[in-house]
Amino acid sequence: MSSERRKPYPFDQIEPKWQAIWDERQIFHAPNPGAKNFDAAKPKFYVLDMFPYPSGAGLHVGHPEGYTATDIIARYKRMRGFNVLHPMGWDAFGLPAEQYAIKSGQHPAVTTRENVTKFKSQLKRIGFSYDWQREINTTDPRYFKWTQWIFLQIYNSWFNPKTNKAEPIKTYRGKNPDEVRLAYVADVLVNWCPELGTVLANEEVVDGKSEVGGFPVVRRPMRQWMLRITAYAERLIDELEGLDWPQGIKLFQRNWIGRSEGAEVDFKIDDKKIRVFTTRPDTLYGATYMVLAPEHSLIDLIVTEEQWPAVRDYREKTARKSDLERTELAKEKTGVFTGTYAINPVNEEKIPIWIADYVLLGYGTGAIMAVPAHDERDLEFARKFNLPIRRVVQPPGDEEPIGFVGDGIAINSPIIDGLRSREAIRKITAWLEERGLGKRAINYKLHDWLFSRQRYWGEPFPIVWESEPDGPKHRALGESELPVVPPALEDYKPTGTGEPPLAKAKDWIRYSKKAVRETNVMPQWAGSCWYYLRFCDPQNDQRFVGEKTEKYWMGGDKPGGVDLYVGGTEHAVLHLLYARFWHKVLFDLRYVSKPEPFQRLVNQGIILGEDNQKMSKSRGNIVNPDDVIEQYGADAFRCYEMFMGPLEQMKPWSMRGVEGIARFLARVWRLMMSENQAGQWGLSPAVQDVDLTKAQRKILHATIKKVTDDIESLSFNTAISQMMIFVNAFTTAQTIPISAMQPFLVLLNPFAPHLSSELWEKLKLPGQITEQPWPGHDESFLVEDEVEIVIQVNGKVRDRMKMSIQASEEEIKNAALALPKIQGLTAGKQIRKVVVIPKKLVNIVL
Repeated sequence: MSSERRKPYPFDQIEPKWQAIWDERQIFHAPNPGAKNFDAAKPKFYVLDMFPYPSGAGLHVGHPEGYTATDIIARYKRMRGFNVLHPMGWDAFGLPAEQYAIKSGQHPAVTTRENVTKFKSQLKRIGFSYDWQREINTTDPRYFKWTQWIFLQIYNSWFNPKTNKAEPIKTYRGKNPDEVRLAYVADVLVNWCPELGTVLANEEVVDGKSEVGGFPVVRRPMRQWMLRITAYAERLIDELEGLDWPQGIKLFQRNWIGRSEGAEVDFKIDDKKIRVFTTRPDTLYGATYMVLAPEHSLIDLIVTEEQWPAVRDYREKTARKSDLERTELAKEKTGVFTGTYAINPVNEEKIPIWIADYVLLGYGTGAIMAVPAHDERDLEFARKFNLPIRRVVQPPGDEEPIGFVGDGIAINSPIIDGLRSREAIRKITAWLEERGLGKRAINYKLHDWLFSRQRYWGEPFPIVWESEPDGPKHRALGESELPVVPPALEDYKPTGTGEPPLAKAKDWIRYSKKAVRETNVMPQWAGSCWYYLRFCDPQNDQRFVGEKTEKYWMGGDKPGGVDLYVGGTEHAVLHLLYARFWHKVLFDLRYVSKPEPFQRLVNQGIILGEDNQKMSKSRGNIVNPDDVIEQYGADAFRCYEMFMGPLEQMKPWSMRGVEGIARFLARVWRLMMSENQAGQWGLSPAVQDVDLTKAQRKILHATIKKVTDDIESLSFNTAISQMMIFVNAFTTAQTIPISAMQPFLVLLNPFAPHLSSELWEKLKLPGQITEQPWPGHDESFLVEDEVEIVIQVNGKVRDRMKMSIQASEEEIKNAALALPKIQGLTAGKQIRKVVVIPKKLVNIVL
């Protein structure tokens, strides 16, 4: 009882009570088509959070921001008569659990299980209306069996440029299917971290060190599995158009794919040639040197003996840099001359060939023609190494030609002199094609997806390598052999040789007398590429998702299946790109019904610490949701997360702000409940079945309209503000009409589900609040039929009155003069004039 007195209302009793009821009754379970209680007459709404990696630290207050937004939408849509799919699961493969296993010897599965239990209990404590019957975990063999199965569909497919889609590999008529498979093996330069014993993506390398642990990273060639995502580059750009995504995210994706139109041009070196891609073939006469990426395979064949030591040293230094460091614009340019020259095909001029780290092997052909007069990086490089600079584009107006990168007029270029840049590009490209020196080309910054990792804790590939006379050949396992489960190991440490940890499991590797298993594993991205599909049908053992079920939950008249997808901008490029790629392959192969996975995307903003800094352990500014809930309750936590500001904006946490929201919820509670001297709460005698006044009806319908519109536009902060206005309007009322509280509690329910459920029960209102239809507003109650008129005497405000907006000037004048206060001020005095400004004021001049 004393604990109740300390709290503004007994949320500590109310919240666990309703969470237990929801759990026990499985109120938020969404039946699939054909299942018991499925209502086919209702439309569907699929609202999804980007599922979390369950780290050992548990949630901080930034995580549930997006989850709260989607939960409000899910609860609202159910009340609007939708079948709502709102699931949660775990993206649980990952390096942290493996690193902990290396230190402690504890199997990553045990660590993952413990972390999931912690995360789940925290999420349940916040009162999210997830359908927990659909919970999935990417490390569960029943899940990753289908991740492996999807990989096999990709492996057994090729992209047919004629049909512009993936087709089964058996339809390929060429000699070697392995050359065109969407999943293939290649020796590629990778970011290798010896300490972690694995390959890292560029985004996982910071200043030449691993993001996890800060260990040195070097570049080295390794045999890797690759996915041919570049085949889909054009579709990945074009098909963004029909999606309801922020323009900034669409731009991120387009820039990452990096489509460029131009020409491929061949420069001869004796009996060899270097092919370059350029978007500006009109500047060929200005190419005064060439640059190759330090890893280019041609270097070993062309470098002179004198230059070999310098080239070798430079390559070693480059191997320690990430692609991001190499291409940083502010970085000082470095490079080494190979000692060899190439022939410029347009003027047959000999130009020197250099190597430099600002040219990447993965972009274009790994070689560039350098036009220093019209490219900023080339100009910087040429000035540093005293290389020739030749103007070939005359800018419009008085602009300085050296360093000009825009369109102008071709100069010093015999074939195209005097032509505008666009026309010059067309003419010189045709000239190159006629002579077999080059051709039109489209290039992409996007690389094929490096899809293997040298780790233990990941999905093993469903691939074996069979011994053949001309070397080992890869072969897919049959579907009946799935899932391929990682073997038990005594220690999870990297081998140190570049071989993955799975190589230690000698018995497991030996598949047959002539075949061994693939020992790389898939990256963490794999499980998150298709999880939204598994949520539709998580118990299906026969198919990755049932056909009818997928058509229902992913259905609709738009290209994307998930109606609302909410998550952080850190996934703006890779996760979304990879998931779209997998989905398009599955769509082409007719396993799914829609060409895109996510129709509407919303990115929530970052929540900063109270010090306005990003939350981190080192800063000591992390706020744990459990602590906030302990002190103020889950409803206050939920409402504050939404009240802080617009969902997409970055904003700082404030415990004083939480306090303010808690006071608002306490006012809602005390509006309908009263406390006796013994500290017990009961229904307030002020709550009665009485008619609403005109003003009360107006504020009720204004609140219904505003909250509805704001939820639809995800403007949750202003919806809460309107509910505060509503509560303030009723706080001073002598009686509290049940007919106003009933719809108000429904409006409040998506935001504060525990409090509104408890008050619904206390008011003995029919049924469960979660089953109520969403209230509608009546526009006629919002029409302004009265206006406040200010009454002045000799220009000073003395009174106010309400009048119909239809009232005539004479009626307004008579009503003002009849007011008792005005009569007292004018008694015995001569009224010289009465000025009436309709709908505004009356000024009585004495």
